[in-house]
Amino acid sequence: MPNEHTDRTRRITVQRQGPLLVEGPVEVELEDGTVVSSDRFRVALCTCRRSGRYPWCDTSHRRKAKNSG
Repeated sequence: MPNEHTDRTRRITVQRQGPLLVEGPVEVELEDGTVVSSDRFRVALCTCRRSGRYPWCDTSHRRKAKNSG
């Protein structure tokens, strides 16, 4: 499936202090060129880089938010 074109528009939902929610299935190319994929109908992509499952969000951003306020 890498580089396979689709005509279907994907919706990405931006959350202020959370992950990017992306309609799936998706493939994500990491900085080192590694490609990871998910066939779920929606995935949460980490934007804070605290996730132990990066690039997938594991809600690690919530711990910081609770401690800072």
